[in-house]
Amino acid sequence: MKPLLIITHSEEETTQLGKDIAMVLRAGDLLCLSGNLGTGKSVLARGIIRHLAKDDAYEVPSPTYTLCQTYETSPPVSHYDLYRISGMDELEELGWEDALETGCSIIEWPEQCFDELPKEAVHVQFSEDNETVRKLELTGNQTLIHRIERSLLIRQFLEASPFKKTTRSPLMGDASARSYELIQTENEELLLMNAPALPDGPPIKNGKPYSEIAHLAEDVTAFVAIDELIRAKKFCAPKIKAQDLDNGLLLIEHFGSGSIIDETRTPIAERYMVAMEFLAAFHECDFQPEIKLNSGQDYKIPSYDPEAILIEVDLLLQWYAPSQSGQKISEANSKAFEQIWTSYAQRVQAHEQTLVMRDYHSPNILWLAQETGINRIGVIDFQDAVLGPAAYDVASLAQDARVDVSDVLETQLLNHYIKLRKENNPSFDEEEFRASYATMAAQRATKILGIFIRLNERDGKPAYLKHLPRVQEYLQRSLKHPALSDYKNWLETVIKL
Repeated sequence: MKPLLIITHSEEETTQLGKDIAMVLRAGDLLCLSGNLGTGKSVLARGIIRHLAKDDAYEVPSPTYTLCQTYETSPPVSHYDLYRISGMDELEELGWEDALETGCSIIEWPEQCFDELPKEAVHVQFSEDNETVRKLELTGNQTLIHRIERSLLIRQFLEASPFKKTTRSPLMGDASARSYELIQTENEELLLMNAPALPDGPPIKNGKPYSEIAHLAEDVTAFVAIDELIRAKKFCAPKIKAQDLDNGLLLIEHFGSGSIIDETRTPIAERYMVAMEFLAAFHECDFQPEIKLNSGQDYKIPSYDPEAILIEVDLLLQWYAPSQSGQKISEANSKAFEQIWTSYAQRVQAHEQTLVMRDYHSPNILWLAQETGINRIGVIDFQDAVLGPAAYDVASLAQDARVDVSDVLETQLLNHYIKLRKENNPSFDEEEFRASYATMAAQRATKILGIFIRLNERDGKPAYLKHLPRVQEYLQRSLKHPALSDYKNWLETVIKL
């Protein structure tokens, strides 16, 4: 692989490079710094450690005599200087391999011990052109090098934005490939969305990958389009301050940390009610599929068609059902499942259609206390929006997959939404909507059960398993509606739900 070459022109630039590298370091990452005395190894290491410590004045002594300094940062970091070390035995006594299990490590003078660098390492070779210009050549672990390249791209994006002085802090990501950063400018806090375009997965049906069939956003253009549409309808979505669509980078308004749940992760009923009022007003709007972006580009909102609905519920067959029964579902039972959901998917196409944000639940709903009415609801994470059954987002909120919504509160939320819709639209069909609600709630729960098992088994993210009992209960609630009797029978017969 071609080395990554970086040139810095001052100690300040080398320090900034350290900060940008720190943004992407994770437990298990190893940086080996080589070069003559005075070429900038310690400057880079100090920049990394101070950024991880969130303190530009943090004391970072040289480990020349102690051999190793450890820091309880996030992630923890161990800083080694092997210039005076006698050999590999002494390095092993320092526990350098153990340190990588829970944190990252920076090793200066690695050639004192390593005839061949560890395979997980990124080797940084320093050289100098003159007293100020430094050349850094990065080789080794391509996964980490790619993360560093991405971080440098983000720095370039920020420097090209209207906000010249910015500091970056990492924020927790989600179950997707997106990540976020908190950006502090001179006057305000913003969010950076880092969402590079993802390659299509393998074809799974009719020569098409899952993402294409399910109409998942392939790049940030979808987020920009839906954001502009929601804002044009006078609802609260974040203002986009800067964008690089080609590289999947957006700098957006930060709505803060106000939530519709409390510190114990319990729904705040009054806020859920306002969130439902938001939907009732939102669903009175007319949403056309064609969007003309402010940039001049065109975007077409995909339809939540039967093919998309079916590929999502198929996740239960592929992941959840085998995990519960211990065996693959038979061809006959799989065919019966498909027939049931084909019928349901076709049925809901005749129900009221609107813009479905698709993840309208507590992690993606911000409470804007300074506003009034439904403007207290700020929405994010809507890039996978489709035109589909209005009931889907109602179910997404009233059966929030991340928190326990009691059956009493669910009923209150559903009744509140229906009351508001009937007040605003005398032709609103309550019976049809309740059938649509039960169907799309069951569809969402069915999909999520499969996703959470997949996140555990394929992606190594077991934390999502704690949500399974809640989603199972939600599904049981939905199955009480007579419109779902055949699916209820299938589940009871095949996987004993």
